[in-house]
Amino acid sequence: MCIRTLSSKVVYGNPWMSVREDRIERMDGSHGVYSVVDKPDFALVIPMEDDGFHLVEQYRYPVGARSWEFPAGSFPPGVTGSPEDMAVAELAEETGFAAGRLERLGYLHCANGMTGEGVHVFLATDLIAGEPDREATEQDMCQRWFARAEFEAMVREGVITDAPSLAGYLLLNLRT
Repeated sequence: MCIRTLSSKVVYGNPWMSVREDRIERMDGSHGVYSVVDKPDFALVIPMEDDGFHLVEQYRYPVGARSWEFPAGSFPPGVTGSPEDMAVAELAEETGFAAGRLERLGYLHCANGMTGEGVHVFLATDLIAGEPDREATEQDMCQRWFARAEFEAMVREGVITDAPSLAGYLLLNLRT
């Protein structure tokens, strides 16, 4: 192992995340501090229909801007289930859709320099419309369908900047 943990303590926590400070020893014997954000894994769903995608848009407080993204989220505190269960729940909650077919595309780490949080990426097809059941924190959320060419133009123009959505799209394009 390249780094040995000497001690670890949580310096901040709430129901959705915690931040811990680890005192570490590197291979050369030098000591340091590593701060880690602990968050549960989440599911990201790519709802594809007619060679396009259903995206959601919401205000993202940390960047102070609205963001177009694929539907994504994790279970609320105290709720458990499989990654597939999480994907089904998030798709229905944010878009109202149910997937006739749900295909696992892969698993990615979001920011492995600061968190172990990962994202389970799924493709949802054969969509069945329904009513969204958004959480209070998603009250400003809206959704819209975009043709693939329009989605790609939004990526090139810097309109879509959500890293998990972009990484999920890469997994979709690498699908065999």
